Amino acid sequence: APPTVRIVHSGLACNIEEERYSERVYTIREGETLELTCLVTGHPRPQIRWTKTAGSASDRFQDSSVFNETLRITNIQRHQGGRYYCKAENGLGSPAIKSIRVDVYYLDDPVVTVHQSIGEAKEQFYYERTVFLRCVANSNPPVRYSWRRGQEVLLQGSDKGVEIYEPFFTQGETKILKLKNLRPQDYANYSCIASVRNVCNIPDKMVSFRLSNKTASPSIKLLVDDPIVVNPGEAITLVCVTTGGEPVPSLTWVRSFGTLPEKTVLNGGTLTIPAITSDDAGTYSCIANNNVGNPAKKSTNIIVRALKKGRFWITPDPYHKDDNIQIGREVKISCQVEAVPSEELTFSWFKNGRPLRSSERMVITQTDPDVSPGTTNLDIIDLKFTDFGTYTCVASLKGGGISDISIDVNISSSTVPPNLTVPQEKSPLVTREGDTIELQCQVTGKPKPIILWSRADKEVAMPDGSMQMESYDGTLRIVNVSREMSGMYRCQTSQYNGFNVKPREALVQLIVQYPPAVEPAFLEIRQGQDRSVTMSCRVLRAYPIRVLTYEWRLGNKLLRTGQFDSQEYTEYPVKSLSNENYGVYNCSIINEAGAGRCSFLVTGKAYAPEFYYDTYNPVWQNRHRVYSYSLQWTQMNPDAVDRIVAYRLGIRQAGQQRWWEQEIKINGNIQKGELITYNLTELIKPEAYEVRLTPLTKFGEGDSTIRVIKYSAPVNPHLREFHCGFEDGNICLFTQDDTDNFDWTKQSTATRNTKYTPNTGPNADRSGSKEGFYMYIETSRPRLEGEKARLLSPVFSIAPKNPYGPTNTAYCFSFFYHMYGQHIGVLNVYLRLKGQTTIENPLWSSSGNKGQRWNEAHVNIYPITSFQLIFEGIRGPGIEGDIAIDDVSIAEGECAKQDLATKNSVDGAVGILVHIWLFPIIVLISILSPRR
Repeated sequence: APPTVRIVHSGLACNIEEERYSERVYTIREGETLELTCLVTGHPRPQIRWTKTAGSASDRFQDSSVFNETLRITNIQRHQGGRYYCKAENGLGSPAIKSIRVDVYYLDDPVVTVHQSIGEAKEQFYYERTVFLRCVANSNPPVRYSWRRGQEVLLQGSDKGVEIYEPFFTQGETKILKLKNLRPQDYANYSCIASVRNVCNIPDKMVSFRLSNKTASPSIKLLVDDPIVVNPGEAITLVCVTTGGEPVPSLTWVRSFGTLPEKTVLNGGTLTIPAITSDDAGTYSCIANNNVGNPAKKSTNIIVRALKKGRFWITPDPYHKDDNIQIGREVKISCQVEAVPSEELTFSWFKNGRPLRSSERMVITQTDPDVSPGTTNLDIIDLKFTDFGTYTCVASLKGGGISDISIDVNISSSTVPPNLTVPQEKSPLVTREGDTIELQCQVTGKPKPIILWSRADKEVAMPDGSMQMESYDGTLRIVNVSREMSGMYRCQTSQYNGFNVKPREALVQLIVQYPPAVEPAFLEIRQGQDRSVTMSCRVLRAYPIRVLTYEWRLGNKLLRTGQFDSQEYTEYPVKSLSNENYGVYNCSIINEAGAGRCSFLVTGKAYAPEFYYDTYNPVWQNRHRVYSYSLQWTQMNPDAVDRIVAYRLGIRQAGQQRWWEQEIKINGNIQKGELITYNLTELIKPEAYEVRLTPLTKFGEGDSTIRVIKYSAPVNPHLREFHCGFEDGNICLFTQDDTDNFDWTKQSTATRNTKYTPNTGPNADRSGSKEGFYMYIETSRPRLEGEKARLLSPVFSIAPKNPYGPTNTAYCFSFFYHMYGQHIGVLNVYLRLKGQTTIENPLWSSSGNKGQRWNEAHVNIYPITSFQLIFEGIRGPGIEGDIAIDDVSIAEGECAKQDLATKNSVDGAVGILVHIWLFPIIVLISILSPRR
């Protein structure tokens, strides 16, 4: 059966509208829980997927899917509104799709801002000035505004000095109150009321503003310097104070880029950053706002001192374009550091530990216009033998508190420019995937510079994802080499920590061998006997590719070997399958780096059956202690293998080890999608069973499928018939009332206490069984006369009929009761309707000794909404007062007249026929769901 789908909701909607016959709009208040359920039919079991369109781009739900029947969003927010789609597909016909539009309603607090007429720059609001009060509130649906002055409602035209209008560019979003040429009576309290007309029970919201002749926009002052220069680790405090503004402005601090540091301490207008770091540097702004005029803003820049990245380079005689240092020529030594703030940076030079001063032959410059800031140069003119030695440049910050950076550079006859070579055996370098490899460039020279590694193809990243990697010894180590890392690598000298000459560079080739990648890695082939099958194994990629061989095996038996020519695949055919041909076929494709393997599992096994889940209420009532089950299934791919001649049915009680098995014969061919039915009988209530179904062909057993079937009284979603004998562990979802004095007890005659009170209570359940269970009240001590025990049924959902129909559904409610003993009190039954937790309608009542027998009661009920039944037992004057109930039933339709007439009169009970019409007929809003 192809899928069908409909969407139901949990009832938290403010309103459900059917628009234009097709569009369903579900409105919900922000912060509520959205719960939509996709009710699906079809076989095989359809796959369900929820998706969403529309809504804000920040709503990530539209990029994902939810794959279960119920979509639940707790605390729904405004951006989560939009259209939600439920799609069900099972491969038959077109997918079934239904949608519902969710509209999220909200109303934010309104805000009033005050502005002077354009062109007025004075801070005070004098007479004969025009003032605008603007009211803004975000909402859905659109908000309506109204204004009050004191208790007086202001309307357009009611006061010549007042004008109310909407700027057309913000239609409906703002409402402006214009006070023309301020008068004494205009100094007053103004209130803006924002309303969405109580939709979704959203109340109106109000904001007030007092306009006076002192009303003024804010002004502030920062009690700090700009900029502020500090050392790392220090605490910094910024103080901002208001110097004007009525009403008193509120102060906030912001940072120009990013948020305030987490460790920031705020106290009114004071901001403190303890233990400041370089990451905390930046521009901080204090903003004052009182909704009058424009906010005031003052900023300061925090600079955190830092020295880092000390580097040097040596430049041989720049005039003769020589890469070597020679006596009589010029040599320049350069040092560079990164400093914050750069203007505090100072350098000093030393030779062999002694301070150097600038002279005609030793020229020291602090900054060089040709290089970046933070650089110092030492020019040695007319190099002499006595100039050889260790030169040190020391960088420091004038403010102190930061450790100096010291850089040593050795100049001697052995100081020579670098040279790069690649050892002969190191390029090309051949390795296998997964290995660890070292690429080597030998660097000579003094001092040895840093070596920079990159890919020869400038567009390709290095193995760690960067475009360049540094090495101090010329070696690049790569762990877990992959085939993507094959190619040419460039090593080159850096100008830093070495000679400032044209970079030396060399290339290293890396070749990564890897075994063949093949497809399919695994394929299951099912085929009937005497039919043919061909298996194909394809090479996707391999290196080296020129030496590929293949071998086919069935288990350990070698079937065929060969070598690839120009084709990319190899095949192995089996012309006529038999039991001997079934098994695992492996095709290995081999090169120097290893082998890739295709595996084929060839069998004649039948595919698994698929259980049919969508029969409405598959459990039915048979006898009181026994139930039956209609097991239904279809066969997956019945034509793929030999004809299925039978199914082996295994069944066992849940938790047991032993399977009881039997064969179900099949005559003729099974068609795709054909529904096969088999009735399971004599199942013991309320036990659950595991059922295993295995198709059988002449090949043997196919794949098995297992499902668990459970006994469950058909309570929901729509009430048709309910029966409860209190046999199952959860007593049919009955619960004890928390507000009573004591509880009902589940018991059978076989399990009751041997010291039970004689001359009261039943000696068997309603059917006469000693093992059968019932519910009773135990009235022995410490129970007192008049104490109550209350037992609540589950909530029964009924689907109302056509709202235009004349009547609603009737149900026959019946139960057995036992009231034996000289101290029997009262048994009451009440009906409680959904939404009326405090109102209980009396249905039936009986009191006094009725003898040692079970009696039956029948009552007609006519609920118009979901309902619940309450059994109330009241203790009589003594201990011989046990009351019991059993076999509670509810069936659609009125009780038979003879039941109502005879049953109630025989036992002397008072039957109350209750017709409940507590709501108008118009609340019946859908049709009772038909039995599938």
